[in-house]
Amino acid sequence: MNHLKSTGRLAALLAATALVAPQLRAEISDGVIRIGVMNDQSGPYADNCGAGSVTSVKLAIEDHGGAVNGMPVEVVIADDQNKPDIGVAQALKWVEAEGVDAIVGCSASSIALAVQDVMASHEKPYLIAGTATSETTNSKCSPYGTNWAYDTYTLAKGSVLAQLEQGLDSWYFITVDYTFGKQWQEDATRFIEENGGTVVGSILHPLGANDFSSQLLQAQASGAKVIGIANAGSDLANVIKQAREFGIVQSGQKLAPLGMQVNNVHGIGLDAMQGLYASAPAYWDETDETRAFTERYGAQMNDRKPNESQTVTYSAVNHYLKAIEASGSDAGPDVMAAMREMPVNDLFTRDARIREDGVVLRDMLQVQVKAPGDSAYPWDYYAVLGSLPAEDIWRPASESSCPLISE
Repeated sequence: MNHLKSTGRLAALLAATALVAPQLRAEISDGVIRIGVMNDQSGPYADNCGAGSVTSVKLAIEDHGGAVNGMPVEVVIADDQNKPDIGVAQALKWVEAEGVDAIVGCSASSIALAVQDVMASHEKPYLIAGTATSETTNSKCSPYGTNWAYDTYTLAKGSVLAQLEQGLDSWYFITVDYTFGKQWQEDATRFIEENGGTVVGSILHPLGANDFSSQLLQAQASGAKVIGIANAGSDLANVIKQAREFGIVQSGQKLAPLGMQVNNVHGIGLDAMQGLYASAPAYWDETDETRAFTERYGAQMNDRKPNESQTVTYSAVNHYLKAIEASGSDAGPDVMAAMREMPVNDLFTRDARIREDGVVLRDMLQVQVKAPGDSAYPWDYYAVLGSLPAEDIWRPASESSCPLISE
């Protein structure tokens, strides 16, 4: 079924569910609810999602008793190796030959966009929990795609505004050379310029780089007050560690990752990361409930704590399973209608709704990395400064180029 027909069918379902309560039909394909988890399991982004996201999926299933409406829930796992051809081939194999009903994705943007197309053509949900490109819910949105974590828009806005409030208004970017990084820099540049700042230059680097000396020297020579870092995973760690070796921060320039997660702070260290700002969809140490979840997670992950992507992976799968229970079906159109009908509520998400473009309109946290002396126990890395309301931090519907957004 083509994209327009899929969109029309979903719109009809949404209209129907607004008028009548859904009836349980117990329509579960092949007697099993099968969830595929696809991400980088072994490369530069493996620590951001990887095995930790698989654990979060399994904990969500465990909280539903391992079954929905009497049907067991199974998990299958794939390493996309950061290669679009591998990701697409695996997605097609899953949905066409192996009975996978939904995919939880935390892949590089090029893979996520391609897999989202596969899922739309097969009318199956794609739960994005860690891919940052905003295009999955903007110009390339899908009636079957939902974004549970963040995107280049939300992360850039949180980071940029925090720096500008301190008078840090001239920027130079070090950016990973593919769609994700370029979109991130573009979003950040917009917020900088709209608020009176300037971008004095930028330089690209390949994914998985080890040596950033050339990029850092040019950033240093630019005289910019802020070096914006538009990358993630091991690339982010290498830039920050080498910037410290070059004495860049000590000389007065500020580093500003456009996004980071708590595992990045753990891997790089508080000495190098202290004082940095970020917007985060969730934090493991926020409430008693999140800490209890973290204990269960740590028991399976060698006492590690879940990062932001891994926490909201739980939210995505929990809500997906609730939707199957409510609709009585694992058919994609039925599940997507139910997912949009219900508010998202769990230990990491409160009263969020899923917009037509797939954005899960959750509030974000404004956090700052603690100084070493302020960290009281393992993984106590963030000072939560406040909440960033969903209507302020996500791209407004009026600016969206998603054709699913109502006029």
